[in-house]
Amino acid sequence: MVAISVLLTLLLLLLLRIPVAVAMLSSATLGFALLGSMGHFLSYLKTAAFWQFSSYDLSVVPLFILMGQFAAKSGLSHSLFRAAKSQLGHRSGGIAMAAIAGCGGFAAMCGSSLATAATMGRIALPELRRNNYEGGFAAATLSIGGTLGILIPPSIVLVIFAIITEANIAKLFIAALVPGILAACLYMLVAFLYARINPQNAPRAQGSSRKEKLAASLAVVPALFTIAVVIGGLYLGWTTPTEAAAVGTVLVATYFVCKVKKKNAIREILEILSESARASAMIFLILFAADLLSSFLALAGFAQSIAQITASEVFTPYGLLILTMLLLIVLGCFLDSLSIVVLTMPLLWPALSGLDFGMGAESFQLWFGILALILVEIGLITPPVGLNCLIIHRIAGDIPLRRIFSATLPYLAVDFLRIAILLLFPSLVLFLPMLMDS
Repeated sequence: MVAISVLLTLLLLLLLRIPVAVAMLSSATLGFALLGSMGHFLSYLKTAAFWQFSSYDLSVVPLFILMGQFAAKSGLSHSLFRAAKSQLGHRSGGIAMAAIAGCGGFAAMCGSSLATAATMGRIALPELRRNNYEGGFAAATLSIGGTLGILIPPSIVLVIFAIITEANIAKLFIAALVPGILAACLYMLVAFLYARINPQNAPRAQGSSRKEKLAASLAVVPALFTIAVVIGGLYLGWTTPTEAAAVGTVLVATYFVCKVKKKNAIREILEILSESARASAMIFLILFAADLLSSFLALAGFAQSIAQITASEVFTPYGLLILTMLLLIVLGCFLDSLSIVVLTMPLLWPALSGLDFGMGAESFQLWFGILALILVEIGLITPPVGLNCLIIHRIAGDIPLRRIFSATLPYLAVDFLRIAILLLFPSLVLFLPMLMDS
């Protein structure tokens, strides 16, 4: 009962828009006090922060954040969009398809859905408007394109899921490739069909000359080379995730130094380092707060109660999986993706991992991780919060938020189609990681 009371307090604090880390720290502290275990609480504080933040696996987070910052500041995001536009712009829905492709490319260097939506929104939205795309559709396209940042590796949220569930980060990255590419293809198909049905809302753009296509393609070579080195190194086993992040950061930083004006280089590098440090600190604080809350729930016997319920055969394995998926979708309507993962996985994963889904433990871990991230990314475009939609709404200024949400419905439909495909065919997630082992 104490644990349930604390969780309800946490929910209330989140509804009051208290920062997630502060809400979890406050709730956990209250829980320890109610249990009369402040000695345990103080003992935990003495050592837990150091042991958690000195983890080698966690070092991948600030490196990927730093790589994304350098990529955004170096103009690679512009190059990705221009290259996609030169190849696709003349087709039905071509500029929207180019925006989705640009989001996918930038996501492969950024690892953050919100950063992908914000960066590509500033680049692609003016171009979509210049080509007379309907505002709601243009904003919805960029909102959905931003969600690719949570799935296409490297993904910060995927790293956090791996750390919490003790999964293999490299295999999770590789497992996310096919679902991520499938998402981008389905989103581009929606844009194409929308343009064919409503050509007045998504007119064709003027085609690019061969010279323009060649110039745009050459400009994107550094980005594609970096992506190939990072993903290829992981797949071939040449690098660990942390080493891959370090190599990718060095490559993108080198490109940035070559592109930026010398008089501004020091100032911009300091800004990048500062932004990366702030983002990393925010993520680390959320992780620490989640670990403290998990420690309290374990002390209160909450985790054991959930394990007993699942072991009592009240739910079948797939019944519990469906309930978990519905919970993630509902939470996504109110919380950001990172908060959902750190709040739910310490509680749900131990219960799910002990059930029989007809596959090996590691295979289920990879399959469930990808499904969970897809469900969490749906929350980025669903009301009432829909953070990606909110970001694009603020960038656009004059496109009603309600219109953006309604225009995302076709994209949401293919997201649920993708979930159904991955539920029916787990091999789409698992075959690349299995190839890594062969």
